[in-house]
Amino acid sequence: MTTSNTYEHSVQLDANKCTGCTTCVRRCPTEAIRVSGGHAVIDETRCIDCGECIRVCDHKAKKAVVGKLENMKRFKYKIALPAPSLYGQFDNLDDVDYVLDGLLKIGFDDVFEVSKAAELVSAYTRLYLKTEGIKTPAISSACPVIVRLIALRFPSLNENVMHMLPPMEVAAKLARERAKEKHPELADEDIGVCFISPCPAKASYVKNGFADYKSQVDEVVSISDVYFILIGEMSREEDIVSMTESGMIGIGWASSGGEASALFNDEYLAADGIENVITVLDQIENGNIPPVKFIELNACPGGCVGGVLTVQNPFIAKTRLQSLRRYLPVSKNFLSPDEQEYIPDNYLFNELPVYKPITRLSDSMAESMRMMADIQKLRSELPGIDCGACGAPSCRAFAEDIVRGHAQLSDCRILGR
Repeated sequence: MTTSNTYEHSVQLDANKCTGCTTCVRRCPTEAIRVSGGHAVIDETRCIDCGECIRVCDHKAKKAVVGKLENMKRFKYKIALPAPSLYGQFDNLDDVDYVLDGLLKIGFDDVFEVSKAAELVSAYTRLYLKTEGIKTPAISSACPVIVRLIALRFPSLNENVMHMLPPMEVAAKLARERAKEKHPELADEDIGVCFISPCPAKASYVKNGFADYKSQVDEVVSISDVYFILIGEMSREEDIVSMTESGMIGIGWASSGGEASALFNDEYLAADGIENVITVLDQIENGNIPPVKFIELNACPGGCVGGVLTVQNPFIAKTRLQSLRRYLPVSKNFLSPDEQEYIPDNYLFNELPVYKPITRLSDSMAESMRMMADIQKLRSELPGIDCGACGAPSCRAFAEDIVRGHAQLSDCRILGR
């Protein structure tokens, strides 16, 4: 496969709102942001769409570009895929069915819970970890930010990433199959699938797919957009038909540790928050972690409930989900004995996307070594206080910018004095 950094992003900058402060520069986990010409500039080859810059920007200069509900009007049959984190946005919700019924009222023809697909993915993950020859610790592929982060910054861990499709994708496939069974008169292009997302990275995943795999989702809309529409349609006074097909495990995926705990063993590690995730990946790369079989990593603090496209404080949302799960069965989607023999093809993807690692200075080893020596020399000449006044997040990053030809030594304000 051709190595490429081509990627269609869902995190974008509104330069008119940017004041040129360096808050986002300091917090970007892949050093993808610089301040130049009085405002931030995002390097698309480094951006992983984690949304951290959206979270920390006081001026709302970073924004998530996702789809709109009205875009679904082009389909005859519209299917909603609610992320489990959606349920944590509502106060005093004691029954998921109110949310599912509300989605039908706002114009969807069917609702397929991503939490149902999550329970199936959990079941097959337990089978996956029993397979001989897999690279351990196996790293979950559910969070697209983590998959891209590993490809760009920790390429030595690519073999550890599970080739299991995320629940959103499994839900989309199963929802399409169910629609065709119920309505055989529908053509494939008549069916539209809409994922209600807590984060912009899911929208990027749908746009770009996984290497040779094309997403089965047609539109990604934000939880925040759907929330305010649902609030006006959800009724808790009338009797509604029970539609939910998931239990504690599926809804548990909304919070950090929910995916890992569904493995029914304690040989796992779970971390959330992009800085904590990078620390864990560093330790995995260095072989400095306990002997675990599975690692769940979530870029957002608290897990998907902490996504920048949500409405509620993630800790409050997590508490609400805990109350909601209390009255549910452990799972409604256990595998039959026949299904426990192997993992079906439609739960797996073949290849990971291949990108040029951001740590690679050149395709030539000799040139890379020369550039590294120049970076180290320049770094020793710089103040070393990482003030960010040059527009780079650190003196080391600034030295690399100079060597790559993207900056000049005179840009250092301290040396200029």
